[in-house]
Amino acid sequence: MTEYLSTPCTAFVGSRQLGSGALIDVALAIKAAGAEDSPEPALTFDDASGKVIDLDLRGTTAEIVTRLTEHGELEALAARTRRRSPGEGVTGSRGRPKLGVVAREVTLLPRHWEWLATQQGGASQALRRLVDEARRADGGQTEAKAARERAYRFLSAIAGDLPGYEEAIRALFAGQSDDFADRMAAWPVDVRRHALKLAGVGVSG
Repeated sequence: MTEYLSTPCTAFVGSRQLGSGALIDVALAIKAAGAEDSPEPALTFDDASGKVIDLDLRGTTAEIVTRLTEHGELEALAARTRRRSPGEGVTGSRGRPKLGVVAREVTLLPRHWEWLATQQGGASQALRRLVDEARRADGGQTEAKAARERAYRFLSAIAGDLPGYEEAIRALFAGQSDDFADRMAAWPVDVRRHALKLAGVGVSG
């Protein structure tokens, strides 16, 4: 299974959660349930970003799998193209293991390169140390921001007409977890639970 087909996602029909799991499994579950023809259209959300994934579920199971596979291959090709650095494709040093290192282009000013050149271990090791130190100093703020963003994307697509929506969104971005949960207390349970999960807030009730 390609990386795209195994994308973790969750599907909703109206306010009811239809399924959750790998993209291919969820897509076929929607097809099997006939949910793509429901008066309330099925929406499939990427669990990592909260964004809606557009699915073309026409045709047979084989046609759907083929279509998703081809889309995944195009996505992977585009990602590799975006990541490709000017030196990529040159054979690495003989006998030197890759160790999971990914080569990408870094653009810096001359004074930055000069400073990096003086650091122990060279520029690459210095950059890795700086990134690790920044991640430790971040205190989880970047992850918390990403969680709020994905919860917002999900809610903006599915809950905009629910009572207290704007108040819930304000509480979400203010980092007021308890208030965020309280504002959704009267909402359909599946919507509330998934929003709390995406936001990284403990699910209860």
